[in-house]
Amino acid sequence: MLILLLEGIIMLIDELQERIKHLEPNVEIIKTFWANSTFDARLQELEQKAQDPAVWQDPQQAYILKELQALKNQNEQYGSLVTGYNEMHELLDLFKDDEQELLKLRQDVGGLEKLVKNFKIQLLLSDKDDPTNCFVSINSGAGGTESQDWAEILLRMYVRFCEREKLSAALIDHQVGEGAGLKSATLFVKGKNAYGLLKSEHGIHRLVRISPYDASKRRHTSFAGVHVTPESQNVNILVDQKDLRIDTYRAGGAGGQHVNKTDSAVRITHLPTNIVVQCQSERSQLQNKETSMKMLYAKLAQKAKEEQQEKIAGFEKKKIEWGSQIRSYVLHPYKMVKDHRTNHESPQPDLVLDGELIDFIESYLVQRP
Repeated sequence: MLILLLEGIIMLIDELQERIKHLEPNVEIIKTFWANSTFDARLQELEQKAQDPAVWQDPQQAYILKELQALKNQNEQYGSLVTGYNEMHELLDLFKDDEQELLKLRQDVGGLEKLVKNFKIQLLLSDKDDPTNCFVSINSGAGGTESQDWAEILLRMYVRFCEREKLSAALIDHQVGEGAGLKSATLFVKGKNAYGLLKSEHGIHRLVRISPYDASKRRHTSFAGVHVTPESQNVNILVDQKDLRIDTYRAGGAGGQHVNKTDSAVRITHLPTNIVVQCQSERSQLQNKETSMKMLYAKLAQKAKEEQQEKIAGFEKKKIEWGSQIRSYVLHPYKMVKDHRTNHESPQPDLVLDGELIDFIESYLVQRP
């Protein structure tokens, strides 16, 4: 009986040690993000404002106090999380011979796991647009057929990522490449924190491999551009119908006889900005037009936001070619995926191209300005 009791305690200790160890990477992500953030400075600033008697005459008083309370709650959560995690190791050692206390500790570990998971999401995905749906557009760049094939590989990667993260990804437009792959494709991604999760993919992606389209089996470098745009919820942009050129055409690709008989696909060009959007996923021309207009408003809103950021940062828009990539996927002569913004790497490109992107995404979110 004593032996069984001891075996039960040992198994319980092993389980708790493993669960606490599993928490460590997420706790470190939270601590790093917190250290890089302005939360503490902002909290001190708001506390000083709240102590000033003049705050009661400030028209923004309600917003100041609301933000202060939210930051206090967040600060308390952070403190509880870090303290709770640090104490788990001590408690596990303290109660290593007491099964009842270990069972209570198991419940505490479960609560801490939920807190860490929810708090990490709350911190990393706290921007205004993060919860929204988004459009993911992929365009082949320099490299001809090889780059068009690369664009199709990226499309599959994002579809697989969405499947892993329980996001809905609808292909609303695709332009078939000449010979292979895609010239361009657009996904409409819906679900919890869709834009927040995918915004890190915005940029130029570079592939290095032995080309299957080269009879001499030489190594090729290909590029594709990915543009991620949040679906605009409250659009304050006025679009003059005179500034739009609307074209209809027959949808291509799979879809049965219907796509070959009607000009249901819609392409809209915003003449002042030369932004082009198109949709061919619906059977109705009207529905395709509505989706295209949603995409146009989203792109115009994003363009305005980026132009404002460029003025502040002096940002230079880059072409889809050498020296401008955010991430490299090397399949030959060695295997490596590297994000050039964060230096995060993976020696398993096959898994990354199958949609295992979350580590790259978290690294970007933790280190972003």
